[in-house]
Amino acid sequence: MKLGKNEWRRAAVVVLGDIGRSPRMQYHALSLATQAHLEVDIVAYGGSDPHVAVKEHKSIHIHEMTEWPSNPRSLPKILRPLLLIFKPLVQFFMLLWYLCVKIPAPDVFIVQNPPSVPTLVAVKLASWIRRSAFVIDWHNFGYTLLALSLGRNSRFVALYHWIEKQFGKMANGSLCVTRAMQHELAQNWGISATVLYDQPPDFFRPASLEEKHKLFCGIDKSLRTPYSLQDCLSNEVLTTYDDNPNVTLFTTQTHTDISLKWNRPALIVSSTSWTPDEDFSILLEAALMYDRRVSALLNEDDLKREDVFWQEIKGGKQYPRLLFIITGKGPEKEKYEQKIAKLNLKRVAFRTMWLEPEDYPLLLGSADLGVCLHTSSSGLDLPMKVVDMFGCGLPVCAVSYSCINELVEVDKNGLLFSSSSELADQFMMLFKGFPGECDELKSLKQGVLASRSSVNWATEWEANAKPLISKVIFENSS
Repeated sequence: MKLGKNEWRRAAVVVLGDIGRSPRMQYHALSLATQAHLEVDIVAYGGSDPHVAVKEHKSIHIHEMTEWPSNPRSLPKILRPLLLIFKPLVQFFMLLWYLCVKIPAPDVFIVQNPPSVPTLVAVKLASWIRRSAFVIDWHNFGYTLLALSLGRNSRFVALYHWIEKQFGKMANGSLCVTRAMQHELAQNWGISATVLYDQPPDFFRPASLEEKHKLFCGIDKSLRTPYSLQDCLSNEVLTTYDDNPNVTLFTTQTHTDISLKWNRPALIVSSTSWTPDEDFSILLEAALMYDRRVSALLNEDDLKREDVFWQEIKGGKQYPRLLFIITGKGPEKEKYEQKIAKLNLKRVAFRTMWLEPEDYPLLLGSADLGVCLHTSSSGLDLPMKVVDMFGCGLPVCAVSYSCINELVEVDKNGLLFSSSSELADQFMMLFKGFPGECDELKSLKQGVLASRSSVNWATEWEANAKPLISKVIFENSS
C-alpha cells in the first residue's frame, strides 16, 4: 500500500533532546512532509535552531518542551541520586501532555532512541491512547550510553536495559542505522528492524570558491584570536588585513576574482558533542606529534628571531600549518579549551565554535579533511558527522571500531586510526606537499566525490522508511 496524500494526515516526530542537534530526525520530518505529504508535528526540546528548511516548511510544526534544568551544584550529593528518579518522571508526564493534548492525534509516532527512558514508555502509552502506530528509530542503545557513566554492572543500567528491550518490542516497526545493529536487534532483542543508512540531504555539498571566501570573511576575526598568547595564525603579519577586508587566512579577492592562497593553512574540521564517548585527547596528542615531528624533520631552530621564525612556518616548507576547527556543544568543552591554551604549538592552531545550521555545511565543504573521534558506546552505530562530511566531498580520518567499515572505506573515502600516533602518521602522509602535491589527500577526495552522487537521503528514505511507515499505519488502522 502506498503512502498517499489523502489516506492519512499526520505524523509526530518525537525527540527527547535538542531538535537542532538531531539532524536525522529533522530529515525524517522533511521526508514525511515532502515525500509522504503529511502534516508533521515535531515534539522536542529547543536550544539550537533546526535547519531553515525545517523551520520554514509549511507542513512542519515544531512544539518545544521546557527542558529539565541542569543539576544544581549546590545540591548535596546525598540527594543527587533522587534526581535519577525524579527527572524521568517529570519528563514522562511532560511528554504525555504534549503527545496526548498539545498536538493533534497522529497516524504514527516516530521516536528517536536513545534516550529510552522515559521516551519509549511515554510514546507507547500515547500511541495506545490516541490509537496511533509507533515506530522506533534506533540510533544506538540507551543502556550502553548510561553504562559510560554508571558502569555496566550498575542496577540502574540493568533496569534501563530491561525497559528499553521490553518497550522496544512493543513498537509496530523499527528502523536502525547499521546492519550490525539490525543483527543485534534480531538475535538478542527479538526485534525486526529495517536498515536506514544516514545520508546527507541536498544542502550538504562541496562549497564553491565564492561560498568559501564569504564564510572565511565571516569567521576570520574568530580564527585570528588564539587561546594562548600566540600561535601560527595570530603571528602572521597583519597590516594588510587591517586595510583589506577581502583578504582572509585562506582566500584573496581582487575586484571580482577570488583565489586560494598558496601558503594557506590546511583546514581540518571535527564535530564533537564533547562527551566521554569521544576522546578528544587523541586529537590533541596527534596534533602535538605532528608539530614536533615536522619541526624535527626541518631542523627548525627555536632560537631564531620570532618574526623570522613565524614567517618561515607560514611559508610551508613541504608541511603546512594545520588549523583545527572544532564545532559542537557539550559538557567537556571548557576542560579541553583550557588544555589547548596550555599547549606550545608552532605549526598547529585550534579554534572551537558553534555555527548556524546553514553555515555548518559550508565549513565542511570548505575544509581539506575531517576527523571523527566517535567510538560508539554499543559499537553498533555510525557517526552522522562522517555522513555529513562525505556529503560535502570531505575525506575523513575516523577512529576504528567494529562496524565503522559500513561507512568508511579505507583508502577510498577515508582512513581509520586506533591511536594518536597513528593519526599523526596520517596527517604527515596526507599533508606533505600541501596544497599542490598532496596526492594521497587528493585521491581520497576524488573517492568521496565519486561515491556521493550514487545515493542520497531522499532515495534511501523512499526505499526503506516509507514502505515501513506505510505498512504500520495500514496495519494499525485495519
